[in-house]
Amino acid sequence: MTAMQAKNAAEAYLASSIENAPPAKIVRMLYEGAIRFLMQAEEQDPTASGNRFAELVGRADDIVVELRLCLSEDEAPELSANLRRLYLFCEDELSRALLERDASILPGVRSVLMTLLEAWREVEAGASQPSLGV
Repeated sequence: MTAMQAKNAAEAYLASSIENAPPAKIVRMLYEGAIRFLMQAEEQDPTASGNRFAELVGRADDIVVELRLCLSEDEAPELSANLRRLYLFCEDELSRALLERDASILPGVRSVLMTLLEAWREVEAGASQPSLGV
């Protein structure tokens, strides 16, 4: 197998695993991706030319926006409203970090997303537990 074939096979496997993933797993993966991008952005000097700070913060922001846009107020209006406020806070902070070229803002956003990630991990773990009928 050539390197190109191996890369194509890996990409096909990844796409298939995402397409067939339960919704809670997809949400978890989105949080993990946003957190990873923020950690990478924190390692950049936001004022240096030629770095990836803006790109990485932008990618994290894209994920947060997508999470906000996917909220469904029909099933849990109070939870959706609380999540919407948290996502808007994160979006505002990410915009401020880009505008001010300030990486010190990012850990606060990462902290919010990590707290939400832990909650989703619990949801995902609970969904995989067999019901005891209690």
